[in-house]
Amino acid sequence: MGVAGTLEYLSELISSSKKKKKKQLNTVSLKIRMDCEGCALKVKKALSGVKGAKSVDVDMKQQKATVYGYVDAKNVMKAAKATGKKFEKWPYVPYTTVAHPYVAGVYDKKAPPNFVRATNDPTVVALNPVEEQFTLMFNDENPNACSIM
Repeated sequence: MGVAGTLEYLSELISSSKKKKKKQLNTVSLKIRMDCEGCALKVKKALSGVKGAKSVDVDMKQQKATVYGYVDAKNVMKAAKATGKKFEKWPYVPYTTVAHPYVAGVYDKKAPPNFVRATNDPTVVALNPVEEQFTLMFNDENPNACSIM
């Protein structure tokens, strides 16, 4: 690459950084309190009004609302707040993604089936030595685990 090629590359790099950034497709999920079909309709209507929202899915059984589109999480939460309903960012992840899903602080009785509470705090999922020993004792990946012959 010559000097001209390098200058052209740098010029293109600088000009592309000055362009307006395009919004990315996002999926924003909220846990929001819904007691009846009227509540669900109110939530769906409010979240559908968010600029850039392509679709809104409301699941009353899981108390979950999902907005898909070119949306910002802050705007979705602002719209959810306008409904007057109690809400929070969707706090659950599939239990298969967590190393120790039944540790206190992660396991949540209110979670939908096969989900546990998401946590970014590694101290919550840290096991004490006794718990670690019992966890490994009955682990399927442990060749010396209990087995019935």
